[in-house]
Amino acid sequence: MKALVALLLSLWLAMPALAVNPDEVLADPVLEARARDISGGLRCLVCQNESIDLSDADLARELRLIVRERLVAGDSDEQVVQYIVDRYGEYVLLNPVVAPHTILLWAAAPTVLIIGGITLFVATRRRRAATEPGALTPDEQRALDDLDSGNA
Repeated sequence: MKALVALLLSLWLAMPALAVNPDEVLADPVLEARARDISGGLRCLVCQNESIDLSDADLARELRLIVRERLVAGDSDEQVVQYIVDRYGEYVLLNPVVAPHTILLWAAAPTVLIIGGITLFVATRRRRAATEPGALTPDEQRALDDLDSGNA
């Protein structure tokens, strides 16, 4: 029984602590769920790799409040996100958009991976060809024949 309690306690402690304060929570559960969904996709500009939903930073709290204010005002999810992006830039998005100005970012990783794979393939083939014994060139064969005829 003690092992079960210890296991449950450790699982409970391992759960992420949501930084949303009770005074931020909206009374309407539907709006609150939308706010949590939106703030889960927005980057904390202080923590940088954490969503504003998980961050304890003051700026993250302000962004959470802005999201909730916009939802209460009647904005759609897309309008709320666009409002935040217009104000703070696309960096605030945890998942970057695919657009003409970001296509280099999206294409760079697969391109480098393909070029690296081709380079590795070519280098391996060249190394294998250099280390494998092959047929003698005509000059080498003639020199070998001369050696054999001189020894016989």
